[in-house]
Amino acid sequence: MHRAPLPEHLTAGSFSLRMSDKAGVSRTRTEAQDLATVSRGIRVYLGSDAKGAAALRAYTELDDTSALTHVSAARLWRAALVWRLEDDWRVHVSRRSGFSIPRRLNVVGHLLTFLPGELVEYDGVRLTSPARTWLDLASMAGVDPLVIAGDSLVCSHGPEFPAPREPLCTVADLRSMVANHPGARGVWAARAALELIRVGADSQPETVMRLALVRAGLPEPELNHVLWGVHGGPVLWPDAAYAEWRISIQYDGAGHGGTGQYLRDIRRESLLAGGARVQRRPRSGPSRRRA
Repeated sequence: MHRAPLPEHLTAGSFSLRMSDKAGVSRTRTEAQDLATVSRGIRVYLGSDAKGAAALRAYTELDDTSALTHVSAARLWRAALVWRLEDDWRVHVSRRSGFSIPRRLNVVGHLLTFLPGELVEYDGVRLTSPARTWLDLASMAGVDPLVIAGDSLVCSHGPEFPAPREPLCTVADLRSMVANHPGARGVWAARAALELIRVGADSQPETVMRLALVRAGLPEPELNHVLWGVHGGPVLWPDAAYAEWRISIQYDGAGHGGTGQYLRDIRRESLLAGGARVQRRPRSGPSRRRA
């Protein structure tokens, strides 16, 4: 049986019946067998390989008030999540207080109070801002998971790094968010986590390593300290360093087991043994040790 082709934007991800109505697609067409019903009023074209925002966009197209929040928003912002949160496959959808709570299959519904700027659009999806997303995670996680997520959101690297990186938010943004919502669920954990979040940790293991060093009674290390070669260019970026004692610390996870990375690690160790010097330059941005 011949089926009318769907508009291209509907095949690129999930879509709501509201969206298909606007595109002029008949309800009969939305019941065809090449479409899967993933939740009430939401369809996905079976030939689509949509991921991330495209896969979830329909949940914020159901009405003008719904937004992705909590873990669902954190994934889209690529925040680092501990395994317990990472394994939460449900879609977290929120509406403003005063509306009905979202209730549908595979959805966790929330009613929240949003201040101006806390809801944004990213990649075609309505969701909470990075700082607000972090605060909402406090209702689901303790202090350390919030430090891990917070480190990943505030991480930044300057032009002297192989991959310069802009932060999604700052520690000041997180502090303001906590101050603006003193009655939020889990706010006690958020306040405690704020004192432990630092700029410069590239991954969850690096944050865990830093917390372990400090809790073992060692001084707080400087994160991603730049080591400069004899010709003046940056050559190494240790995960952590005690520059005063000429100690660098590197976390080698599973990704360092490959042949190519193993050879690069050997070169790195050779450079360190050869005496690459530490450049002590004034920092133009916030301290990488404590923001």
